[in-house]
Amino acid sequence: MDGHDSKSIFDGFYRLPRSRRVELVGEFCGLDESELDTLTGNRPFSLDVAEHLIENVVGVFPMPLGVATHFMIDGREVLIPMAVEETSIIAACSATAKWIRTSGCISSYNKGNLIIGQVQLPSVQNPERARMILHENRGMLIELANACVPGLVARGGGVRDLAIRTLDRPDSSGKAMLVLHFLCDPCDAMGANLINQLCEALKPRIEELTSEKVGLCILSNLVDTKLAVAEVVVRNIDPVVGQGIQEATLFAKADPYRATTHNKGVLNGIDPILIATGNDWRAVEAGAHAYASRSGKYQPLSEWTMNGNDLHGRIELPMAVGTVGGVTKVHPTARVALKILGVTHAEELARVCAAVGLVQNLGALKALATVGIVKGHMQLHAANLAIAAGAEIHEIARVRERLAEVLKVEKNINLSRAKEILEALRGGPAKRGNPAV
Repeated sequence: MDGHDSKSIFDGFYRLPRSRRVELVGEFCGLDESELDTLTGNRPFSLDVAEHLIENVVGVFPMPLGVATHFMIDGREVLIPMAVEETSIIAACSATAKWIRTSGCISSYNKGNLIIGQVQLPSVQNPERARMILHENRGMLIELANACVPGLVARGGGVRDLAIRTLDRPDSSGKAMLVLHFLCDPCDAMGANLINQLCEALKPRIEELTSEKVGLCILSNLVDTKLAVAEVVVRNIDPVVGQGIQEATLFAKADPYRATTHNKGVLNGIDPILIATGNDWRAVEAGAHAYASRSGKYQPLSEWTMNGNDLHGRIELPMAVGTVGGVTKVHPTARVALKILGVTHAEELARVCAAVGLVQNLGALKALATVGIVKGHMQLHAANLAIAAGAEIHEIARVRERLAEVLKVEKNINLSRAKEILEALRGGPAKRGNPAV
């Protein structure tokens, strides 16, 4: 469904006072009073809860939490909670989603649902014999593995398969390294603790079977068996803009220096969702960068091509996330963020993350192909400069407005300019003759 239902109750959302924005989000997502208090900070994050999450707790670090609007993913309107400190991310994401909603569509799907637990045999005397023994006992090892996680099996998950890999040792010792991959369906959990527990429990039996020493037992964050895919189509795009975005993809394919920044733009959309929902954003980032290097050369995670008058984008990346257990269960704001998203299953969350990452990437590439990345960022950066210059709450809006006027004339704003404007507003001497001051 292309260009359908372009109207939204969130049109002009950013112009509303914060109290009305909160009210609209609560109405749309069905948040109760307690959840609204959590969202707005009226019910502060408890240090007692923090004490159970990490060690040596001395305080908490608040992060701005906003929502990206105008997303229609797989025909469903979705509000995107994003915990992030960087100016312009949410604004660019929302604007790009609105553009797509008017002129195209966003679709998503999953490829695989298995995470990977690794059991390493670091220095194997007879790899062929060890492989044969492990293969012969494959069924028994899978059965033992599932006996370690009966709760997961009862929920419909568990170990589905066992793969055995032979690797050359990089120390030129002439010996081989064997690695067992236990492929496990974690259901709606991220599954790290489950898979680590399972792998460690199997260590004695594997050593007994093979007469070889087991080394590391731990999950892999390169979950190429659990991918999220998103696709975007923008119809009848301005050919100059479309070609510019396609050229940006070719640049990223040719140059790892550009590909790194290209992929950072993708993760600008994904990381804030993972943080907001209490997921392990570091694990997803590590997996994404490793997946981008799977060909032996670091590549862009997304690809944009022109097909006639239409722009087509696609992204595929590992996405091991959870909607139950861990921080998602105990962190009150994470629970509210999941409710805002309207997702209950991990595979849904993974698809949303992929879609938002692709949209965020498109927004950055569109800016680069047209007005440049600085202009829009500078306009939104004005509030940060006002605060850095020492503006009080009641002065920020006025400093921001005057910085915007300066930007139109001088094409650039900085902290020194913000300080001059603030001094002039307070009745001090203006150092320049610009009427904006």
